[in-house]
Amino acid sequence: MTTNEKFTVSGSQLVDKVKQLIHEGNIRRVRVLHEGRTVLEIPLSIGAPAAAVTIMVAPVLAALGAFAALVTECTIEVEKVEE
Repeated sequence: MTTNEKFTVSGSQLVDKVKQLIHEGNIRRVRVLHEGRTVLEIPLSIGAPAAAVTIMVAPVLAALGAFAALVTECTIEVEKVEE
């Protein structure tokens, strides 16, 4: 079963919050929204080791950091897997 959660964060907190969510490990997808539009969608493998996921997502996080510098506030939508 999957559940969706939404977080509203400032641009300066965006990368840190996404990193925190990825390290939780039960995330299937992270979507970054700005003014109702999807800016970035990061699909994650379920059960993949956190180190492997971090290495794969590193370039995406760099792009996310550049985007975060341009916005004041955005929404992070997270799809979690519930057991």
